[in-house]
Amino acid sequence: MQVLQVQLEVGPDPAEVGRARRWARSRLAGSGIGDDEPLADTLVLLISELVTNAVVHTGCPAVLRMLFAAEGGVRVEVADASDRPPRPRHAEGEDTNGRGLELVDGLADRWGWQPDGVGKSIWCEVDRAPVAPPTAAPVASSAPASVSTVSVVSAVSAPVKPGIPVSPGWARC
Repeated sequence: MQVLQVQLEVGPDPAEVGRARRWARSRLAGSGIGDDEPLADTLVLLISELVTNAVVHTGCPAVLRMLFAAEGGVRVEVADASDRPPRPRHAEGEDTNGRGLELVDGLADRWGWQPDGVGKSIWCEVDRAPVAPPTAAPVASSAPASVSTVSVVSAVSAPVKPGIPVSPGWARC
């Protein structure tokens, strides 16, 4: 399987979440996921929630990683230096916090977390819906119909390495 992997180191500042969103949008566009596609908005929201959780709840740097599979699916991983598992909460009424993992659960096709080095990695995956070919009205013909399908996949082959780079400052977080 061919996979394109890109990653961004995010500082321990909530303002970094906006930078992560902008970076993600540019990488999505570069991978062929247009800004006008609903998938782009979904992925940016997922990234925003996961990066926010990492930065706010740990106060430490994080690593945002996106993996683009040749089949069209996208995996988002956010690794941080905290070994505490994520704790889904349920927001009530007008609460402004506590909805992050609920959003991830509702928007992602799959999500989870795993211990990773000195910390953990929270991941989610979104499948890209196949684009249906345009349908044409049937044409009456006495000749037998012939259909051929050509599938083109373009991706960069890159090894996917588990784990996160451990910055020297992470040990203090």
